[in-house]
Amino acid sequence: MAVPHDSQETSYLLPPNPEDWEEQGIPDFVYGQKDLAGKGVQWPRNAGSTLDSLPRSRFDSALCSAWKQRVELGLFRYRLEDLQTQILPGSVGFVAQLNIERGVQRRPPQNIKSVRQEFDPEQFNFTKIRPGEVLFRLQREPNGPAASKQEDIFVVINVSPLEWGHVLLVPEPAHGLPQRLLPGVLRAGLEAVLLSLHPGFRVGFNSLGGLASVNHLHLHGYYLAHPLPVEGAPSTPLDPKACIYLLQNLPAPGFLFYTSGPGPDLEALISRVCRATDYLSDHEIAHNLFVTRGAPPGQASPSSDLTGIRVILWARKSSFGIKDSGAFNVALCELAGHLPVKTSQDFGSLTEAAAMALIQDCLLPQTQADEVQAALVALMAQEGL
Repeated sequence: MAVPHDSQETSYLLPPNPEDWEEQGIPDFVYGQKDLAGKGVQWPRNAGSTLDSLPRSRFDSALCSAWKQRVELGLFRYRLEDLQTQILPGSVGFVAQLNIERGVQRRPPQNIKSVRQEFDPEQFNFTKIRPGEVLFRLQREPNGPAASKQEDIFVVINVSPLEWGHVLLVPEPAHGLPQRLLPGVLRAGLEAVLLSLHPGFRVGFNSLGGLASVNHLHLHGYYLAHPLPVEGAPSTPLDPKACIYLLQNLPAPGFLFYTSGPGPDLEALISRVCRATDYLSDHEIAHNLFVTRGAPPGQASPSSDLTGIRVILWARKSSFGIKDSGAFNVALCELAGHLPVKTSQDFGSLTEAAAMALIQDCLLPQTQADEVQAALVALMAQEGL
């Protein structure tokens, strides 16, 4: 049964007795077009933009209250305390955080051998999670403009969190979808960012070979109380219709897609991004994707200029198996400039140059990168044909 729009936050909380969790069912977070905040979300001028110091949307309140309760109930592999954070000196603006527990406690990655590997029901997947790990189901209002296109999405705690509010956005788990980006889950990710009033709520996707640890379709979403380099980094259009841009600045060059907010432009962006990721998957090219509020394409912009949604896509070398070398592993958040570091020693000694070297080592050779760029530009040219 759907939870009414005017419901209290407690609608998303579990009953005290664990035996009642499954019987309660999964509450619905029902939202419509008016809940999507396309503009007016900015970083505050004063430092320390914690979750408690910024306005909360209905979505933020539901997610944070339910997530906090799961912390108190001990449903995570470790209790996430305030993470030691530093901005690495240099021109990039890397946000490094010490997260020892995640490096030690997280579930080992599955044995992945291909970007296109099929779903295996015998491996760990999201049909096997405990009932209390699901916070709620994202559900579009039935009469809304995108309701017919949007499937229900489960919002699930990441039991090995990177940061506060770290969740997974999972299409109906029983469908057994492999980790390959689809329009429905991308739309949910974009709308989740628009549902939040926190400028640091971001969403991302790791492909197989791009450090996805579970081959069951999901996105990551989490809060980070710091601007990131990709929000305002300069870009140049790669095609005459400006469908796709090249994000030029460090941490790593990537393909930029942009929309000013909800509406037809959002649907066009979803189509373009999924065509690009389909190409990469079909050609066994691993990739990472990051969704954040950000500035329009063009010249470098200040982090306060968050007038739309940026989707950044990186094609990269495939990486299979457990990777423990280096201060951090390179996936969606690291390419965006957020570095969860695994040891105190690495955290104390990490420099911008060392971080850049780790990231650059994961990128495609220039010849292959040029081929991918040409192919994606050609794909965008076919739009509407």
